[in-house]
Amino acid sequence: MYKNILIATDGSELAGRAVQHGIALAKAIDAKVTAVTVTKSFRIFTLEMSVVENTSAEYQKRMQASTAKILEAVADQAKAAGVVCETIQSENDHPYQAIIDTARSKGCDLIVMASHGRHGIVALVLGSETIKVLTHSNIPVLVHH
Repeated sequence: MYKNILIATDGSELAGRAVQHGIALAKAIDAKVTAVTVTKSFRIFTLEMSVVENTSAEYQKRMQASTAKILEAVADQAKAAGVVCETIQSENDHPYQAIIDTARSKGCDLIVMASHGRHGIVALVLGSETIKVLTHSNIPVLVHH
């Protein structure tokens, strides 16, 4: 069936439940897991330097620490379940594209990710990385609510 399951996570509680589900599925079918978390690039929205809280270097350091913590938690859960796990940190202004690109480059045959389940105008305004992955990926996607 599936041999390499990509699990996308942002470290949120909802994504954590998708991680647990993805790892349990991988264990049940003897698949490996590739976990990915995506950060956006550093941006400055003002020309007034006194307003800027972070420098690019500070932002990168903070994001690396945050993603390392998120991915370490996934790797620990996978190890405890006896599932082989590779972790990937990606930087991309379009997280859905980074998720799809990572799945393709790592030979993943299933993407597991969470959905907040937003509907109506809220979903249209806020968008959804999950919807974008579903729309643009030719790799099957399992959405965990």
